[in-house]
Amino acid sequence: MATCNKFCGVTLACALVFALFAAEASSENTKTVEFNVKPGGVVHTFTEGIREYECSFTYASQGGTNEQWLMSVGLSDDDRLFSCSVWRPQGKSYLFFTQFKAELKGAKIEYANAYSQTATAGSSDVPLKPEEFTVGDSTVTHRDGKFNAQLSKLTAIGRTRHDEL
Repeated sequence: MATCNKFCGVTLACALVFALFAAEASSENTKTVEFNVKPGGVVHTFTEGIREYECSFTYASQGGTNEQWLMSVGLSDDDRLFSCSVWRPQGKSYLFFTQFKAELKGAKIEYANAYSQTATAGSSDVPLKPEEFTVGDSTVTHRDGKFNAQLSKLTAIGRTRHDEL
C-alpha cells in the first residue's frame, strides 16, 4: 500500500508539473503535428523535435485502417524540461499494438505514463497497468508478455541536460 501511495503522489506531482509546464511554454517552444498510425504489423517510427531535443514514437500494430494521431513536443521557457505526448484524439484506438516505444533524445525521463484510452466527453484517461510497460532513463516501452495491446496515449516528461553558465 505504501508503494501505491508513493506512486500516486509522484504521479500527481508530475502531472501538476506538466500542466504548469504546458501553460508556461511559449508558442515557439511547443509543436503539435498530426501523423498516421498504420496497421499491418510493420514497425514504424515518427519523430518530432524542438532544437536539439527529439521524441520518437516507434510501434507496430494490427487490425483496422490508418488512424490519425497527434504528437506534441514542448520545451519549457528555461530549457530545463522537454515533454512529449502521443495520442489518438478520438479517445480510443481500435488498433492492436504489438509493440511501442517512445524515446526522448537530450532529456532524462522524470515522469511517463501510457493509457489504453484517452479522455473524451464524460470520461477520463484510463492508464495502462504498471506491469504493462517500463520506463527507462530515456524510453517508455511495452513489456513483452504483459502488454495487453491497447494504447491510445503516451506521455513523457524529461529533464534536459541544459546547464546555466
